[in-house]
Amino acid sequence: MNQGETMQEDPLLRRPEAAAYLGTTTGSLAQLAYQGNGPKYYKPSPRRVYYRKSDLDAWINSNAYVSTAESV
Repeated sequence: MNQGETMQEDPLLRRPEAAAYLGTTTGSLAQLAYQGNGPKYYKPSPRRVYYRKSDLDAWINSNAYVSTAESV
């Protein structure tokens, strides 16, 4: 598999796209990033923030619970 195929399978998403994928708002993602509690992101310049779909999926899976009795 070459790098072009990898990029298509695991695209970089801008914050609005990532928020839509997660079902949240851009503001919530920004706040999570500020707090250090959100998904891994890439910031190649001061005004650009990108998320890999695989990082979003990993973050969702790392925050999965089966009972409300589990501590957060």
